[in-house]
Formats: sequence, C-alpha cells, structure tokens
Amino acid sequence: MSAENSITVDVVSDVVCPWCFIGQKRLDKAIAAVGDVGVHVRWRPFQLDPTIPQGGMDRRQYMLGKFGSEERIRQIHARIEPLGEAEGIRFAFGAIKVAPNTLDAHRVIRWAGAAGEDVQNRLVRRLFQLNFEEGANLGDHAVLVEAARKAGMDASVVETLLPTDADVDAVRNEIATASRMGITGVPCFLLEGKYAVMGAQDADTLADAIRQVAQAKARGELETAI
Repeated sequence: MSAENSITVDVVSDVVCPWCFIGQKRLDKAIAAVGDVGVHVRWRPFQLDPTIPQGGMDRRQYMLGKFGSEERIRQIHARIEPLGEAEGIRFAFGAIKVAPNTLDAHRVIRWAGAAGEDVQNRLVRRLFQLNFEEGANLGDHAVLVEAARKAGMDASVVETLLPTDADVDAVRNEIATASRMGITGVPCFLLEGKYAVMGAQDADTLADAIRQVAQAKARGELETAI
C-alpha cells in the first residue's frame, strides 16, 4: 500500500477512560471499513486525573468525591454500559476497586510503541480489558508487566524500568503538549497530525474523516483538507 494511500492516526487517550475504550472499538470498525487506506495508529498519553496518588485510591470513594452520590454514579454507568455492549465491551464497573494513577501505564504504552505498532495496539487493548472487564489495578506493576508480556514485549525489561523514572518526563511532556493543543477531553483522534476528531464518534464518522484526509493527502492538498 502506497504512502499516498495511508495516514497516521494519533489517539490521545487514558486507559481508565470508558469512552476511550468505546472509541478504540469504533476506530477498529472504521479502519476495517476503509480497507483501501492504510491506517497507522499511535497511542498518545492523557491523564484524566494526574492528582491521584501513585498508589491509587479507593474507586468508590474517588467516584463519590467526583460525582457526589451513588445515584449519580449509577446513572453514569447505566448510560455507558449499553454503548459498550454494542461494541462488544462487557463493562464491569463494580469489579474496579482502585482508581489508579495511570502515569506508569502510559510509560509502558510508550515503550510498546518503540517495540512496534502492533505491539502497542495489543497492549492498549489489553489494558482496557484489564481495567474495565476484569477490574485489575492498572497502577500495579505486576499487572503492567504481565500485560506487556502478553502484548509481546520483553517483560524483564519492563519490570526493570518501571521502578525507575525512565520516561516519566517524556510522558508528562506529551500530556502537556496535548493540553497546549487544546485537548481537554479524550478520546481525541488526530489525523496526520493536522485534523482532530473529538470524542468517541461512531465508526462511520471516523471512517469518513479517514477517507477525506487520505484523499486530500493523495492529492497533495492536506493544508486545505476538511
């Protein structure tokens, strides 16, 4: 597939964002729908709440502090669950006991990107599943190391690097860059680094945006596309 008929999609997301999980599933559908376009996906970091302590917080107490009542939390979950089910996601919000700080998860995602696009995609999918379908603590280094191993990474390297400050500043700088670009919520899909599709849009909307940008790129008209 020629470079002219391919585009890069940078997905700015957080692995504890349910809309990002839904967005990942919809992006997969969109990519399948534009089979004549090569879509290269890169995952970029964002933290919904960087103030969470490194050891995490009790999720129930965290959600109560954020939304105010059990009823409000139930309403939010009730809205998201059927949308997830439509995308093949079995949200198990009740199984999530810890609200983690996701900085370390983003470090591992960054390292996965260095190992290859497929490796990074596998890791991100696994982290979404672990958090939302299995209730795993994504702040737990053992959980991250095992996820990295299953994604095809060298688990011993990840295990060695996680307790250090390796790439902490790099991840924080990427998050700061997203903020400077005006990204205040996720998911955000950046096509060819120029055009942003905000939120967990449906697969048809994403596919249409991918086609338009790919066609504009092929014509050499990216500066004036959509």
